[in-house]
Amino acid sequence: MPRYARHIYRDGPHNPFPGIKVLERRLGYAIPHQLGSNEGLDMPHRALSARFGNAVSELARGYGDAEAMGVRQRLSAALGTPLEALLVDAGADSLIALALRATCEAGSPVVASAGTYPTFGYFAVGQGCTLHEVAYRDESGLLAPDLKALAEAANAHSAQLVYLANPDNPSGHLYDDAAIAGLRAALPAECTLLLDEAYHDFRPDADALSAGVAWPGVIRLRTLSKAHGLAGLRIGYAIAEPEAIEIMHKVRIHYAVSSLTLAAAETVLDHPAETREHVDAVIARRERLAGWLRELGADVPVSDTNFVAIRLPEADMAARVHRELLEAGSLIHRPPHPALGHVLRISAVEDALRPGRLTVLEKVLRTQ
Repeated sequence: MPRYARHIYRDGPHNPFPGIKVLERRLGYAIPHQLGSNEGLDMPHRALSARFGNAVSELARGYGDAEAMGVRQRLSAALGTPLEALLVDAGADSLIALALRATCEAGSPVVASAGTYPTFGYFAVGQGCTLHEVAYRDESGLLAPDLKALAEAANAHSAQLVYLANPDNPSGHLYDDAAIAGLRAALPAECTLLLDEAYHDFRPDADALSAGVAWPGVIRLRTLSKAHGLAGLRIGYAIAEPEAIEIMHKVRIHYAVSSLTLAAAETVLDHPAETREHVDAVIARRERLAGWLRELGADVPVSDTNFVAIRLPEADMAARVHRELLEAGSLIHRPPHPALGHVLRISAVEDALRPGRLTVLEKVLRTQ
């Protein structure tokens, strides 16, 4: 069984429109006169400039750097990851889709936890994959993906790809690098482990030397939506062996990330102290929120993310709390998968800690 989709094992396809930034780097000099890309470079953008300023208008006129070199250089320096092991795309969701397109064909078996981040299943089924799900470890004091069950399912079904969110969404559970290495070793040799690390920046060892390592047979996904506050601009990155990155480029949209997004990401990455300040504040709020909920008697698993999960005794109770909070104007998350229907997820934002904001939940917990 090949690691990647069979139709990709050939020369090409090659990006027909690499863009002017890539061409300038190849040639070694600037091209001042852009006469061939058919962009709206003469658009005056008076309305756009009036609302957002001239800098945004200027960035909006032209395509972004298809190779995201500026962002990749900053990530490479921060993580110690070689440039050829990094790919930047339009958020972790887009990278999930890329990984599936690169590794799977219609009918390919894939494995995930029942109730994990649902976008994976949405994309996998949409691509025609056969999705096999395994139950979470849902025990006293623990709500976590079952690594042994994932490996057993992968071997039983000869899986092409296994998906794992780590830290997990929606439980918040974190497995250390040794556990992940054990899972990878237990999978079929040609199976790819798609490791979704969207909440990586909130784990206590986020700055460890292993944070930027490209592990064999693993595609690691990260996002700038959470810790870096760029969710609305859509940008994330993958860390993988250069061969995997090259394959993913074959099925990637040329200009998936806008010029504005690239510039914003470069700016944020140039100011890591601000990101660190934000992460520290989120972790402090998360612990305050978890502590308050536990004082009310809630079952709150340990979280290494920017949210907390609550396990209620039954799904009907969770559905009622979710509905009544929404009617009161507060949206929390209840996983759509019935396997985790008894779970609620609350983001660790300051608004969640305001007195009265979660009164519905508080009343339910006090009456248990």
